[in-house]
Amino acid sequence: MSYPLPTADLKSLGFAAKPIDHLDALIRSHIAAGYYPGAQVALARHGQLALYRTYGNARTEGGAQTAADDTIWLMFSQTKVLCMAGLWALVEEGKLSFMDKVADHLPEFAARGKADITIHQVATHQAGFPSAHMERDAWLDHGKMRAQVCDFSLEWTPGSRMAYHGRSAHPVLAMVMEAATGQDFRDIIRERVLAPLGLDNDVFVGVPETLHHRCAEIYFTKGSEMPYDNSTELRLAGLPHAGGFGTARGMAAFYQMMLGKGRLGDVRVFSPRLVDYVSRNHTGELGDGTMGGIPMHRGLGPHVRGMSDRIRGLGTIGHPDTFGHGGAGTSYSWADPDSGVSFTYLTNNVVPDPWHSARLDRVANLVHAAID
Repeated sequence: MSYPLPTADLKSLGFAAKPIDHLDALIRSHIAAGYYPGAQVALARHGQLALYRTYGNARTEGGAQTAADDTIWLMFSQTKVLCMAGLWALVEEGKLSFMDKVADHLPEFAARGKADITIHQVATHQAGFPSAHMERDAWLDHGKMRAQVCDFSLEWTPGSRMAYHGRSAHPVLAMVMEAATGQDFRDIIRERVLAPLGLDNDVFVGVPETLHHRCAEIYFTKGSEMPYDNSTELRLAGLPHAGGFGTARGMAAFYQMMLGKGRLGDVRVFSPRLVDYVSRNHTGELGDGTMGGIPMHRGLGPHVRGMSDRIRGLGTIGHPDTFGHGGAGTSYSWADPDSGVSFTYLTNNVVPDPWHSARLDRVANLVHAAID
């Protein structure tokens, strides 16, 4: 399928020009100052693509390579929403329930006091093992991945608090999906979500080796280093918590589907009830222990802006119902049900806080300010 969103101009979709000009200037200033080599943004509304721009370089070493509109960017934790979308599909097929215990599908997960942990607790980062992670040898070996996630140890009583399970929750959920279907989780996401939406050339959880030339290189500012790289292994793995690649227009279209209550154009992949359920606040004002105590208003995939003074990535002036998810030190995607707007911002250098969160707020606020 071809890319699903028709294009329209900013004015016809109700966007003011001046804030978009400010956004363009801000991104160009970041690149000029060396904060990241390249970037890509996309802005959509009411099922149409209003803005799609690519900036700078996809690669700087071994000869600079200019980023192109078909460049795909490592999205880090934005992948979590895509992983959850595969799980949403299985819930709607009756193969899973959010209230199932993980051990119902992975019996060996019950070890180390984890027998009663539910899928819902894992998805909302309340499962009690926020610091756990799988080793590199399990990236492409799902037998090892299953064994390692089932051996995770608890740090606190499940359900007693919330702390972002950055590298542990979604590998568990990926293994649940595989146990429930007998399929590779990457195939579940592609076949049930991305391909039906016409996004399987824009969004990848596991990039085929023949397309690795489209991948932007990822870089790290000192102090932001993570256990990821530009290897063939990482691109193939499609790590369920942090290994997805995509274009900005692909993710903006995915969130247009969410705003369409599970429908994009003539294609329906989820029910309105499902979308309403996963995109609402399931954790109230409970502070996130990994995010400095900020109430992250976790949904089952995205998180919600809410009414808090402090919030990550969705914009201080954003509508309270805005929902989305970010990628470590690099990016964010979000959707605003009040206006019908979705937005994606991708870069290829991991930058630490406080600069990272401060620039995300500025970027999101400029887009919110452009909405008429």
